[in-house]
Amino acid sequence: MKRSLLDGVRVVLHQTQDLVNVAAVVRAMKNMGVSDLWLVDAVPLDRWRVAGIAHGTEDILDRVRQCESLVESLHECVLVAAFTARRRAAKWRVVTPREAAAELLARVREGPVALLFGREDRGLPNEALDLANLHVTIPTTEYASLNLAQAVMVALYELHVAAGDATRVIAPPRKAAPPPDFEAVQQFYRDLELALECVDFFKTRNREHIMRSLRAITSRASPDARELSLLRAIAIEIRKKLERQATHGSAAPSLDLPSSD
Repeated sequence: MKRSLLDGVRVVLHQTQDLVNVAAVVRAMKNMGVSDLWLVDAVPLDRWRVAGIAHGTEDILDRVRQCESLVESLHECVLVAAFTARRRAAKWRVVTPREAAAELLARVREGPVALLFGREDRGLPNEALDLANLHVTIPTTEYASLNLAQAVMVALYELHVAAGDATRVIAPPRKAAPPPDFEAVQQFYRDLELALECVDFFKTRNREHIMRSLRAITSRASPDARELSLLRAIAIEIRKKLERQATHGSAAPSLDLPSSD
């Protein structure tokens, strides 16, 4: 049984000329959870050099298949998606990478599916396109020329997302804090309002409207307990600073703030 739908995805590079591009493709495959690479009539694989460019990809390099025939590379595939930026005379159905990803994953349980890419300077010849079920074009500006590895990354990203294959778990913050409880939130608003009073913020503004807006802003920001505690400490310190100044007879600094309704 496959561990992932992406285990049935095959990347086929036809007549690739630059080993650096092969290395970049291998890196993209590692990033997106695809490990089956076929090189057809391509630059000979130099494992040491590729591994030096795409670190940590030895598992993919161990499985690379090199062959002379495109037909051989597509053996047993139930669906082949050929990537091309050129318009052809034949009226092939052309889809986007996102549309292709949905169709490929719908068939992958039946057998291998292939993503077919051509050489860097000319892309895929018509003879190769004739072997595909889908022609895929990546939407771009008028400048449609993409680096080979860029095209592969776009294709594999769409497959990765469509498969729900987020295998890399993002670690939580080292000092993750729980959400603040109701009383902590209300105490923050009370202290914030007192601090605004101390700087005469409500002198020309509607207190109720201002506090409601601040509640809405805080709610959208959704601070955790530690962050809310920091904001509350700022409000408290503002008030204490002004109270100390008043006690020692020094006037609070005047703040030139814009008025608000």
